[in-house]
Amino acid sequence: MTLRAKVLTVSDGVAAGSRDDKSGTALVARLQDAGYEVATHEVSPDGRDAVAEALSALTTGFAGLVVTTGGTGFGPRDLTPEGTRAVIEREAPGLAEAMRRVSDRGDRAFGMLSRGTCGTVGESLICNLPGSSSGAVECLEAVLPALPHALELLAGEHPH
Repeated sequence: MTLRAKVLTVSDGVAAGSRDDKSGTALVARLQDAGYEVATHEVSPDGRDAVAEALSALTTGFAGLVVTTGGTGFGPRDLTPEGTRAVIEREAPGLAEAMRRVSDRGDRAFGMLSRGTCGTVGESLICNLPGSSSGAVECLEAVLPALPHALELLAGEHPH
């Protein structure tokens, strides 16, 4: 099975061209290192409707992983989880919990502040990652081992 992925950076600043997209670029590189063919890397402004529209477009007819970076915190425009929930058919809470756990290691308490969600739509798996490049890659690392099997199951392979 070919591992395919798409990356969506959710940021008003990146969308406006006033900030560099460090986290999206880092995720593309890490996914490629992990053997994923990254089909596209796009940018969306913050906000529920903008994220939902972008995710709908990215998942239509696509079988693979879609990761978002940004918009999972407590800021007034951090509405990536709400936009994601408007699109997904089934949540995958274990993946989101694994990402939160890894972000709470040591003396840090960032994971408990993440509102990111994960879920499926058709044959696509969407995972919301934090907006910082280190946090996004760290959370991706936490779930990478489980993703190929999840994508196989979504594609109808290895039914239980």
